[in-house]
Amino acid sequence: MAPSSPTPLAPRFLKAVLVSAIAVAAAHLILSDTLALSFAGEASAALGAGPGYSANQAFTVALMNTALVMPLVLWIGMRVSGERRVGPMVLVGAVCWIAAVGHGVGAVDDAPGGLLPWRSLVLVVVVTALASAVRRKPRS
Repeated sequence: MAPSSPTPLAPRFLKAVLVSAIAVAAAHLILSDTLALSFAGEASAALGAGPGYSANQAFTVALMNTALVMPLVLWIGMRVSGERRVGPMVLVGAVCWIAAVGHGVGAVDDAPGGLLPWRSLVLVVVVTALASAVRRKPRS
């Protein structure tokens, strides 16, 4: 079977913008929901609840889940949309997401339902979509 021709840059970029926006939304939802679980753990510990699922564990789980969701959604989304060789995009998207969360987690951690700064979210989507233009060389 002959290898398919690569998608032109403009359609690939538009697919990448859509998939990146969905991935950011999914990762942010996981982050905010698991941080809400962290708040519940802190409240129960303050009220004298017995040992169990601590707030520190919930916070760590929030960060790990959001770090795992982003590359998974990016990879699946681009593959479902018919794109191949998406490794660089997934790598750049995951690194950008971790940096954005590290920079703005204080805004989300301050109150339940908090959002990361909009500029950070838009920047992650744009940089990740731009990274879709980088394609790995096909194997010989």
